[in-house]
Amino acid sequence: MKTDSLSRKADYIGITGSVLCIIHCLVTPVLLLTTSFLQDTTLRVGFLSLDYVFIGVNIVAVYFATRHYAPRAIKVALWGFLSLFSIALLLEETAPAFEYLAYASSAGLVITHMLNIRQHRVSHAH
Repeated sequence: MKTDSLSRKADYIGITGSVLCIIHCLVTPVLLLTTSFLQDTTLRVGFLSLDYVFIGVNIVAVYFATRHYAPRAIKVALWGFLSLFSIALLLEETAPAFEYLAYASSAGLVITHMLNIRQHRVSHAH
């Protein structure tokens, strides 16, 4: 039961991390263009490096969500979306397509974590 609770918490952490990343990615360009908030290079580098925090949070969340109990399809989907997400964030400065791939893979992580939570509920209700 304890590992089940840990897995469920990992799913919620993964959902939160992915949603926060989407918000961060949507807000950053607006802040860069409309305010002096990110005009300081030091602050901008720190704010933009949140990408690495989101990658780290999602790695931990996917690891714990898939460690003990998760259907194979959900494990493959979570690790696949995490891989795409990480690659896209690391390469987003090279081409606009990577930014869109980051959004899509982040959404994929959210949906797959939700499916994993649902699967836990369904399998433990019987």
